Amino acid sequence: MTSAVESAEPAGSTPQGPRFIVYLDGPAHDEALSMLSLWVKHLLIPVYGRETTSSAPWCARWWEHQEAVAQLYGLWMAWQELTNPAAGLTGPAIWHRDYLTHVMAALRNPSGPFAGCKPGAHRPKDVPVTDAYE
Repeated sequence: MTSAVESAEPAGSTPQGPRFIVYLDGPAHDEALSMLSLWVKHLLIPVYGRETTSSAPWCARWWEHQEAVAQLYGLWMAWQELTNPAAGLTGPAIWHRDYLTHVMAALRNPSGPFAGCKPGAHRPKDVPVTDAYE
């Protein structure tokens, strides 16, 4: 059965690389999340993680926030492409300018996906209720 998320993929599109994590489930999702977690733990946070404050929250259980997973996965995909030698010498600078700054600002925004989370205290975010159109 096709999920609502899967059906959001453009009709007739042919994936040119790895599928975006929101379209994955089961073992494929688990593997993608595992690879993302390694990158977040060993590169993103040690290099780019700034102090957690009420004006710049971060959740130690970020993988439980679907918006954060989606944004971080996109950031990681861009990292893979733009730090590849084929991207040229300016690839990393482009990644910093066009991706890192914007994603981290959105994630660390006080009203972003980690709103209500504090160091050592995860709080699930209430998702707005919508009526399904079918």
